[in-house]
Amino acid sequence: MNANPPSLLARMFRCKPIEDEGRQEGPDGLERSMGLFQLTMLGVGATVGTGIFVVLNQAVPHAGPAVIISFMIAGITAALTALCYAELASSIPVSGSSYSYAYATLGEVVAYGVAWCLLLEYGVSASAIAVGWGQYLNEFFMYVFHWRMPDIISQPPGHGGYFNIPAVILVAMCSLLLMRGAKESALINTIMVLVKLAVLVMFVAIAVTGFQAKHLTPFAPMGMSGIGAAASTIFFSYIGIDAVSTAGAEVKNPRRNLPLGIVLSLVIVTLIYMVVAMSAIGTQPWGEFAGQEAGLSAILFKMTGQSWPSIVLSVGAILSIFSVTLVVLYGQTRILYAMSCDGMLPAMFRKVHPKTQTPNTNTMIVGVIVALLAAFVPLDVLTNLTSMGTLVAFAVVSIGVMVLRRTQPNLVRGFKVPLYPVTPVVSILFCLYLIADLPMDTFILFAAWLTVAAIIYFNYSIKNSRLAAADPVLDLDAEEEPLLTTLVTQEAES
Repeated sequence: MNANPPSLLARMFRCKPIEDEGRQEGPDGLERSMGLFQLTMLGVGATVGTGIFVVLNQAVPHAGPAVIISFMIAGITAALTALCYAELASSIPVSGSSYSYAYATLGEVVAYGVAWCLLLEYGVSASAIAVGWGQYLNEFFMYVFHWRMPDIISQPPGHGGYFNIPAVILVAMCSLLLMRGAKESALINTIMVLVKLAVLVMFVAIAVTGFQAKHLTPFAPMGMSGIGAAASTIFFSYIGIDAVSTAGAEVKNPRRNLPLGIVLSLVIVTLIYMVVAMSAIGTQPWGEFAGQEAGLSAILFKMTGQSWPSIVLSVGAILSIFSVTLVVLYGQTRILYAMSCDGMLPAMFRKVHPKTQTPNTNTMIVGVIVALLAAFVPLDVLTNLTSMGTLVAFAVVSIGVMVLRRTQPNLVRGFKVPLYPVTPVVSILFCLYLIADLPMDTFILFAAWLTVAAIIYFNYSIKNSRLAAADPVLDLDAEEEPLLTTLVTQEAES
């Protein structure tokens, strides 16, 4: 130990050397098994499904037909941030996403706060997505078997249910698949993504035959406030951009493939959202979206009077929501893995199975917590919290680009943000605009979440940070592992 230890402020804002970032992976670390196509499908899989299959019915009642503009605003915000992600991913190609980027540019305490935003973003969004799975299962059962599960076991509290069993089953299946290995998970995800893209193409092809311009009027019944509120809700479906960068430790040629995967997945997703949203709104009056379960499937049945299009779309939605849940759970486990490698969490979170090369204990803990949230918490409580965590993390990434350009101008960058510094500044402003439109209870819950994070940071993480050790590679010993139980309990209670 140093005779004169650094001050508290110095410890809070110490930055992790970028050349040290690559040391997260070692001979016993994560395996680089993903190519560009699988990485792009990972990003598409994390996004397409939430915005269209689940969130559309919440967003349209806010904005009316102008929800198309809401998708555009959310897409522009995501695009600006994606460019910033691409630059940092090409400079710091590791697992951990914006947490790792903030650690290298803005300091430890900022990175820790971002990590908790990401845990909120992934954990809560996985729960929100899983809640919607039961709706499409019921739709499928209704059309095929003329039977549906009772609301008491297929809906969350506040929506007629007590325990959402389909959501728990979904999270369990995704967790087991992730423990089989990242390569196997990526392959299955790619297949499911291609299936759901084909299903959405089918929806558009059928919906355009019933398109009526009169459904687009009045275009913006709630004005700009409604458009902004819908955009804030929709934005949670763009977490796939962040999910791509969490795969930094498992991607081949990350300096090239990470920025390409981020940009390609965003372009594909935004085009799909715009086309499907326009087709849906032109087919059905906007007032009928509120409270509509399995919305796209219901639209097809009303249009055609036949069950087969709805059955096909329900199957696509079931696969779609499965793939989104899979990728979101993957992202959360990799954030926890990166934090544990830095000594910010106990060693159990970074233990990798020798055969599958996956953090299995980490995955089981995440699966249990997400399943409990999905089983007991209503969907409308989860969505805005996810948007808040996502937007804060995205804004920090844009700030990180500007800081790194100033502090390390000669750093090798596989990709540079165009129109610098305008792009990152505008990205931050868009994020702040969407944050401002979130309801007050979201701000209160978010503040409570960060308060719990601060308590854990100052009582555990700041003392066990790898940067605090004389040895640059801190190995947390078994005596620290009992702290895991306390940490997970506090997270679940928060």
